[in-house]
Amino acid sequence: MLSPLIEKARELGFLAVGLSSPHRPLYFENFSSWISDHKNGDMSWLERNIELREDPSRLLQGCQTMISLAYPYPSKKPSTPDGFTVSRYSQPSEEDYHYRLKVLCGMLVDMIKEMYGECNTRICIDSAPILERSFAYSGGIGFIGKNNMLIIPAYGSYFYLAEILTTTPFDLLKADLMENQCGSCTLCIDACPTGALEKPFHLDASKCLSYLTIEYKGAVDRKNGKSMGDCFFGCDRCQEVCPFNKGEASRHISLPTTDELLNMEEEEFTGMFERTTFARAGLEKIKTNIRAIRG
Repeated sequence: MLSPLIEKARELGFLAVGLSSPHRPLYFENFSSWISDHKNGDMSWLERNIELREDPSRLLQGCQTMISLAYPYPSKKPSTPDGFTVSRYSQPSEEDYHYRLKVLCGMLVDMIKEMYGECNTRICIDSAPILERSFAYSGGIGFIGKNNMLIIPAYGSYFYLAEILTTTPFDLLKADLMENQCGSCTLCIDACPTGALEKPFHLDASKCLSYLTIEYKGAVDRKNGKSMGDCFFGCDRCQEVCPFNKGEASRHISLPTTDELLNMEEEEFTGMFERTTFARAGLEKIKTNIRAIRG
């Protein structure tokens, strides 16, 4: 009975579907230790709702199944006409992926209800305290790489994750957990420009350029500004060097020039980027990031 659901997901553009029970995540202890070691920077929300992260069934009364979904984003890097870039996942010329994936997941929910009858569901796209990579791994979608990214062997790691929690009692066959396929490779660790990847599977988020250029409320300092290269929003370095990401390292111009961004007013920024990923950081943060690179 799962075949129609999987076929529909692929028709909608999803790369993979994984099902698991809403149990204690496999890597919950690792996450708890990471928080205890204060590796989460100023992202204090990660310290809250620990009981929900440990038991995601509490997010939806009567939850029986967690459906994990992987959706691709392009390997081409968004660029300004003057050669500056942003992280691939941001897709600043598109509506924020939270909105887009919610619509697609809603179509799958409609299908579940048609197939199995009325049920309660909850769609989660970075919107609930779920260790989503852990559950995607449990569902057999991919393996966790040394850079902490979920990797689909035939595709790589350029994808978003989404979850559908449902009270529908799917027949869950235990997925075969993928063995880590990194081998002796340490390219991601060697490439990390700030040493945020301290060793395999260990990230200090407070040093990560993705954190510093998006979530961190302060300004990026001069030292980290030099580490940013030409990318002023996020960082893809640990993914770019990964052998599983086979897409061309090409760019596509989809942004104003950095001078235009630096001279932009809030009203213009809102009109251009209100429903994009850029809105999370905001105009002033983006300006300080550009200044950090340009000196």
